[in-house]
Amino acid sequence: MTDAATPSSASTLFRPGPRAWNWLIPLGMGAAGWALYMRYLVVEPALVRLACEAGLETAQCYSRAAVLALYTWNVFGALALVAALIQLWRPSLATFAVGLVFAGFALVLHNEIAGALAAMLLTLSFARPGPATE
Repeated sequence: MTDAATPSSASTLFRPGPRAWNWLIPLGMGAAGWALYMRYLVVEPALVRLACEAGLETAQCYSRAAVLALYTWNVFGALALVAALIQLWRPSLATFAVGLVFAGFALVLHNEIAGALAAMLLTLSFARPGPATE
């Protein structure tokens, strides 16, 4: 009989290893950086809005329209929440990464409640049994 403090029970919890963190950290920072770029340099400036509404056809205007369409339907927060719930149910590195990316998008792109709830569920997934990665 083992108790919760023994190393054998702790090793069965979901814990990304150092190699996984070497990918997860830049992935999360890149997602937050892209979302900050989109919010403060593409979506919010009035000059960009006026140019895109006047008919300018650039990749920046197309990405602005896509982000605004996804924002209108709260897609970033919903995807973050779905990925976090799947991660809480069946922890894996892939669902953790997807949840991390979309939680970063949601927190920056005006979907704070769903993004914060997803981040909380991702944190709780460390207490769930799951595969350890290297």
